[in-house]
Amino acid sequence: MEMNKVNVLNKVFSKKTLHDILGMETSNSYAGAIKKHIEFPSEMSNAELMVALYEKIKQNYRNEYFYKNTLLNKLLIGVHKMSDQTTVLTELPVANSKADFVLLNGKAIVYEIKTELDNFDRLESQIHDYYKVFDHVAVVIGDSEASLAAANRILDKLEYPVGIHVLKKNDKLSTIKKAMAFSEALCFESMFKLLRKSEHETLILKFYDGLPQTTQFKYYDACKKMLKAVDMTLFYEAYLQILKKRIVVKKDLFANIPYELKFLTYFMNMNEQDYRKLEKFLIKPYGGVV
Repeated sequence: MEMNKVNVLNKVFSKKTLHDILGMETSNSYAGAIKKHIEFPSEMSNAELMVALYEKIKQNYRNEYFYKNTLLNKLLIGVHKMSDQTTVLTELPVANSKADFVLLNGKAIVYEIKTELDNFDRLESQIHDYYKVFDHVAVVIGDSEASLAAANRILDKLEYPVGIHVLKKNDKLSTIKKAMAFSEALCFESMFKLLRKSEHETLILKFYDGLPQTTQFKYYDACKKMLKAVDMTLFYEAYLQILKKRIVVKKDLFANIPYELKFLTYFMNMNEQDYRKLEKFLIKPYGGVV
């Protein structure tokens, strides 16, 4: 597929485009993708057009959004049924890396995505970073012998029990090797940096009777000192529980979101009015750009 056509598809399934749609019921990126990829759009609803654009990605250009959306639909919705005990986080900054997809339930698994469009140059350093903050890590790769060979070549050198999954051409997620727990590399400093101030305070109040009484300048270090004194096993369990609370989704409304937009809307912190706006937009016939 031509790169200009690829670029407009990438922009459609983005927070900016959804923000524009919720605010103005239109988007230049959305309209541009339709112009380049869809014939006779005026005969289709916006919902039908979103499906058609997503199908273009699926058939020609399985990008990172496609992988993330597939994982969310298969794991969070399919396996865990949107349980109150299960949360997904994305783009989580860890040392010099960003965790693509983190599934939190009774345990935490980082899924590092390597699409058919990616290389494996940074995989080793990414794996090292992820094990500092979570005890299960897996790699999701494209359906090719070259991708599997590249992943194995790197992972075989490491001491970690990293899982390997393949997103097959039929979009099924195949497990080559299951991720196993490895907690020896967990690093308190890295986990503490990942948490927000309010999360530090919630954890301190879980283990202590009160927050540190000190100056604002010394407060961060005082919080860190208190939590560092907690047994690592107890701290890690509480740390996962606090991370689960970062995402709150209105499940009854989210259930009506089309498959193609699940990942995007999951992280948009949408209120009921936003869901109604999106629903109204999707059922309308395509109107171009105002």
